[in-house]
Amino acid sequence: MSKTTKIAIFASGNGSNAENIFNYFKNNNSVEVVSILCNKKEAYVFQRANNMNIPSFHIVNSEFRKGNMVIDLLNEQGIDIIVLAGFLLRIPQNIIDAFPKGIINIHPALLPKYGGKGMYGDNVHKAVKEAGDTKTGITIHLVNENYDEGKHIAQIECTVSDADTFEDIADKVHELEYEYFPKLIDNYIIEIINIT
Repeated sequence: MSKTTKIAIFASGNGSNAENIFNYFKNNNSVEVVSILCNKKEAYVFQRANNMNIPSFHIVNSEFRKGNMVIDLLNEQGIDIIVLAGFLLRIPQNIIDAFPKGIINIHPALLPKYGGKGMYGDNVHKAVKEAGDTKTGITIHLVNENYDEGKHIAQIECTVSDADTFEDIADKVHELEYEYFPKLIDNYIIEIINIT
């Protein structure tokens, strides 16, 4: 019998991508979303986790950056892969080292454009609009020690018109996130299983 790949989702906000990923895998016998970790106590993702009956944990920033508390928690749960879904803290090196199969992130732009510290959410979409770009999209990538610089798994594009507001751009990017992020996580897991 094949081993179930266990995912922990890290989020910082609303949690719509986390819920979408959970729903994608909930009837999958080989992949399971085991837990959600969040660094913001009041984030709506905790309510979503409750609605989905997924254990959720509040991460204190200082404990996240130093020590092994988070690693110990994830190891207790048998986590194989971490998925960042709107998680805004930089991942410390000790956590990167502890999960060699990967920490997967989604970025709401076509990296290397509009990446780095402070480039998240509407900040990214406003920058795309201000630059007059004719396309944007999402980048799914592995996480390394620097913001948004890990190896790319995939990029999916959408067009941007002169008439689009930054809110319109955000809507287009969210559609790509909901359609492609869970599938690309799934494909990555299948590749990893075939390699190991």
